[in-house]
Amino acid sequence: MSALFLPICTPWGNAQSGPEKGGHEIGVWTGGGYGIKGVAKDTGVWNLGGRFGWVLTNALGPGLLRGRFEYAVDAVPVFWLFQPGGTAYGAGLNPFAFKWIFDTDRRTVPYVELGGGALFTNRQAPPGTSRANFTDSAAIGMHFLGGRWNWTAEIRYMHISNAGISSSNPGINTIQVRLGIGKFTRGRAK
Repeated sequence: MSALFLPICTPWGNAQSGPEKGGHEIGVWTGGGYGIKGVAKDTGVWNLGGRFGWVLTNALGPGLLRGRFEYAVDAVPVFWLFQPGGTAYGAGLNPFAFKWIFDTDRRTVPYVELGGGALFTNRQAPPGTSRANFTDSAAIGMHFLGGRWNWTAEIRYMHISNAGISSSNPGINTIQVRLGIGKFTRGRAK
């Protein structure tokens, strides 16, 4: 009986291993949401991208804050802003994603993230500003580990702004829901 019970009680069960030092996060995601307040309140956002991340540390920290640090890069080949005056189509690169993945022995792995990058669109976003913008974001989310792949769900706040390269810089603030599928690769054995 213990042989049947052991795989269920072992950390990660039959799920893929979670994040570990020296491993990578590889995945694709899509997200969308709406602008909040001011000039962006009538703006919708949809984007699609891919992620490559490096898990840099073993679990660190005390108690509930214990976790691993990951650095990641997102390529965003599809970024649409549905705004008054017409849809802006664009692409972006987020070379800065700093992620704290909480340490857990369950199939659900929570995380928090801060990131930023650049966004280039075919028309000014918002209208009357610039086609080149910068993005910064904060997210809280959860990885759901499976046998071969994991699912990710998160809530993300994103600010889009030209940082003053145009005389008008009202910015766009959005709340988005992002869903993804990916995997964590194993760290190198020493």
